[in-house]
Amino acid sequence: MNIHEHQAKQILKKYGAVVPEGVFAFTVDELIEKAKSLKTEKFVLKAQIHAGGRGKAGGIKIVNNIKELTIASKELLGKKLVTPQTGPEGREVKRLYAEESSSIEKEFYLSCLVDRSSSKIAFISSDQGGMDIEEVARNNPGKIITTKINLSEDISNNDCEEIIKIFNLKDNSKLEAISLIKSIYKMFLSTDASLVEINPLILTQDKKIICLDAKINFDDNSLFRHPEIFELRDLNEEDPTEVEASKHGLSYIKLDGNIGCMVNGAGLAMATMDIIKLYGEEPANFLDVGGGASKEKVSAALKIILSDKNVKGILINIFGGIMRCDVLALGVVEAAKEIKINVPLVVRLAGTNFLEGKKILDNSGLKLISAENLDDAAKKIVEAIK
Repeated sequence: MNIHEHQAKQILKKYGAVVPEGVFAFTVDELIEKAKSLKTEKFVLKAQIHAGGRGKAGGIKIVNNIKELTIASKELLGKKLVTPQTGPEGREVKRLYAEESSSIEKEFYLSCLVDRSSSKIAFISSDQGGMDIEEVARNNPGKIITTKINLSEDISNNDCEEIIKIFNLKDNSKLEAISLIKSIYKMFLSTDASLVEINPLILTQDKKIICLDAKINFDDNSLFRHPEIFELRDLNEEDPTEVEASKHGLSYIKLDGNIGCMVNGAGLAMATMDIIKLYGEEPANFLDVGGGASKEKVSAALKIILSDKNVKGILINIFGGIMRCDVLALGVVEAAKEIKINVPLVVRLAGTNFLEGKKILDNSGLKLISAENLDDAAKKIVEAIK
């Protein structure tokens, strides 16, 4: 789960990190009223969307006084920002964040994430902050260092010094950076975060270390342990179909292709998408209905697939284990009663009760194409949409 910058900064602050003082609001009047409490003449106004690249898209503005802040806020609120992460459709700005301006001497990059290959916590640091870290990695990889930490309750001073050595800090600034690393590490473990990214982390002209921007992602599977974090979820920043799918306990991710997929099991779903691509087409989604899906859940899944106007055909690939093929068939028939299935539908069933499931579908009156195996199913759906 992603959260907004202003939320991320409050969490970091709770664990001891230093962030600029700021306020957020949903209206211009509310923002201006709150901003009057900040001890600054200059403000930094930031659009709050779940996407990077806001600065280049005009979503971050430096203003000199309250009057300029008012004008800039009116221009920014409701605007659609288009960044490499939003896609061409952009993202509407529905909340604003204003914070005290900072006097920057130097900018750094710092992030913390789970390194699955080594089962360690990885810190990535660079003295090239304030820009796209992928670009730095591509053009100047020597300017990035990765430090992998064995999972333990605390992080050592030696590990902290290794992480920040590329910053080349001295005296109190170095001590502040070490303290920040310890704060991030504690927060990362305590909240089940999957990513913390601070870009830029700055050294101010008075030698203070401050998190000027912040991004935090959390492990969705751990949110039941953190209701206070789950409350930070902003449904306006998520794909509506993915939100609807989550209500039914479905693992759904919208993609850019034209063949809708309904599969049980993440591994089988990935294999299904791969073989669709092998035969020259693109999957429209990843959708795992799970092992013990009910007919209601299957029906909801089919409706979500058909809500995508790009879908020209559907491939249902079920290997019955815990998931019974007759339950899947009943769900398909149930959905067909409520919505018209006007695209080709290829069904491959195998495993528990597959004969019963096939019989239900054969007697349903639905126009569907049966497949013997996954390869056969992929060939048939690709041919059917031509």
